[in-house]
Amino acid sequence: MKVHGVFLVAVFFYLGYTELVKGQPRNDCQTSCGKVTIEYPFGTSPGCYYADDRSFNLTCNEKEELLFGNIEVINISPSGELRVWKKVSYACYNSTGYLTNGSDHTTTLGNLSLSRKNEFTIVGCNAYAYLTTTGPQNYSTGCISACDSPPAANGGCNGAGCCSTDVSAPLGSWKYRTRPFRLGSSTSVYDFNPCTYAFLTENGTFHFNASEDLKNLRNVNKFPLVLDWSIGNQTCEQVGNRSICGTNNSICFNSTRGTGYNCKCLEGYEGNPYLSNEHGCQDINECTINKHNCADPRTCRNTVGGFYCKCRSGYRLDTTTMSCKRKDFAWATILLGITIGFLSLLLVVSYVQQRLKHRKAAELRQKFFEQNGGGMLVQRLSGPGISNANVKIFTEEGMKTSTDGYDKSRILGQGGQGTVYKGILPDNSIVAIKKARLGDNSQVEQFINEVLVLSQINHRNVVKLLGCCLETEVPLLVYEFINSGTLFDHLHGSLFGPSLTWEQRLRIAVEIAGTLAYLHSSASIPIIHRDVKTANILLDENLTAKVADFGASRLIPMDKEQLTTMVQGTLGYLDPEYYNTGLLNEKSDVYSFGVVLMELLSSQKALCFERPLQSKHLVNYISSAMKENRLHEVIDEKLINENNWKEIEEAVRVAMECTRVTGEERPLMTEVAAKLEGLRVTKSKHQWSDQYPGEETENLVGVGILSAQGDTSSTGYDSIKNVASMHMEAGR
Repeated sequence: MKVHGVFLVAVFFYLGYTELVKGQPRNDCQTSCGKVTIEYPFGTSPGCYYADDRSFNLTCNEKEELLFGNIEVINISPSGELRVWKKVSYACYNSTGYLTNGSDHTTTLGNLSLSRKNEFTIVGCNAYAYLTTTGPQNYSTGCISACDSPPAANGGCNGAGCCSTDVSAPLGSWKYRTRPFRLGSSTSVYDFNPCTYAFLTENGTFHFNASEDLKNLRNVNKFPLVLDWSIGNQTCEQVGNRSICGTNNSICFNSTRGTGYNCKCLEGYEGNPYLSNEHGCQDINECTINKHNCADPRTCRNTVGGFYCKCRSGYRLDTTTMSCKRKDFAWATILLGITIGFLSLLLVVSYVQQRLKHRKAAELRQKFFEQNGGGMLVQRLSGPGISNANVKIFTEEGMKTSTDGYDKSRILGQGGQGTVYKGILPDNSIVAIKKARLGDNSQVEQFINEVLVLSQINHRNVVKLLGCCLETEVPLLVYEFINSGTLFDHLHGSLFGPSLTWEQRLRIAVEIAGTLAYLHSSASIPIIHRDVKTANILLDENLTAKVADFGASRLIPMDKEQLTTMVQGTLGYLDPEYYNTGLLNEKSDVYSFGVVLMELLSSQKALCFERPLQSKHLVNYISSAMKENRLHEVIDEKLINENNWKEIEEAVRVAMECTRVTGEERPLMTEVAAKLEGLRVTKSKHQWSDQYPGEETENLVGVGILSAQGDTSSTGYDSIKNVASMHMEAGR
């Protein structure tokens, strides 16, 4: 018995030694951790990974995360790549430039190395970062990012807010370190970028967006990283038949990292090339998995490591088309040649006809393009000072499809500049499409003017122009779709529910005033709207104001304070000084806004012929009430309560100042926006004080003024324009 026991131990030892020489893992090795498959030569316990290199020893923790050292593994590629998650290094500063918190990372690579499929990236303004590696040959690289103002949201990683560089680290590096830093201490930077981030990531996996990444890097603290691995430090020629490539179905190839080798399956085989068992390289059936090129799948026959196409008796295989042909096919060839020649002739004729048809259609589209002011639009958009032009050109067919052939049921409104349709684009987004009146060439200039003006505006309270179509008989403009009608509808119509509250009306007034202040003072080229009225103020589902209809607007050159133009506007809102002199300036918009504010306060129309002769105009109506101390009679009684009368009186005073006869006596829109925002802030402060008596409240008027002077950010609202009836009043 003892002899037999010794013999069995010896056999077991021999077999175990043989497996070790072959480089094969035990049969009971762990093959997965969480959702990650563990591929040999990697493993999680002795006897399961390639024993000559502990870099292949991975750990599966209690969270079922597969770890290389302390780095989480994403997947293992037998071709020599290990993808892992790597944390971001960061440094955060306060407004005085002092470091408040941060983290840089030193990562040990063992016998693995950084792949050249990675890039080193820094996110931040006025910042720089280093990548250093330690090994037989040290390596350093870095990147600098500088910006004078918040970069454009989709500006790309081009050195403004973000910088990236390729990684060419030498092979055999033991470890690497990433470190971010801040350049200088400009306080303007910290308003939008308190932190600097540095990280290595696989090429193409990070796409910089300033609005999302400068604040908090989209709350992402790790990125995928590619590491290269190989077996040993000898080439395939040097290692010979001692490689650990599993079977005769796998071959050795020299590693791209410059040292060692890797294995791969032969053509026609799939599996792990390092294993010799059923998980190693196994023959695949090309005929069943559609990896053959036989013209008729029924002729495909699988072989070990390949396939062939088998033709039935009397047929031969045409290797050009991989199809079966009759062996005697002389007459068939002649007939086929004649058929091909005839079809070719038909194809040529058809091609010529199509070319002529396309040319005629192109000429017609070009004619309409020029007729609809396309040349004028291109010239103006390419002129000096045009900085935000980003107009999408829609096709005639796309517009016809989106409006169901301009069906009457899609009409949202009709007025002086044409008809507005509801459109549904191929991506199911809803838009509003304005179509000029057929045969009215005078509208072309206004359409082109609206494109020109809206291309200069980037504001959350201005209806966004998405694009235009000029290849149709009449021009079309495409806008975002706003779904809650106009301010006119809410004040004077019956299509909506309960009337607007005082708080909502005050907020809407602040939003309109802030928008006009932005157009006058903050746009790249000052803009005068010239037709401010409640019918041109749209409301979205949150009752947020959206200023619309810029067909009558004008861009004011920086060296001019006013323009002499043909008088244009809407009666009731038209500035009397502009009407008498034809001199247009920003105070004309101030007057119109004053009328809109009076409408918000009184719920009365700008012109009403049912009122007494001297009070038909709303300005005179409210002015008389002020003088006769009967203001409460003209203010909408639904707005008045014991807590807001002073605010209403102050708002009336602002409206009266805006509608003074002489433009010089009217305030600027920035001043109007600040006063109205001050009313909102004061109201919020009083409400806070009433709720929490005795506590101090912060004076937010300064903040309100900044907000009123123009929020130029684009908020990404998915708002839509759902106008039951577009009120186009006289005077357009």
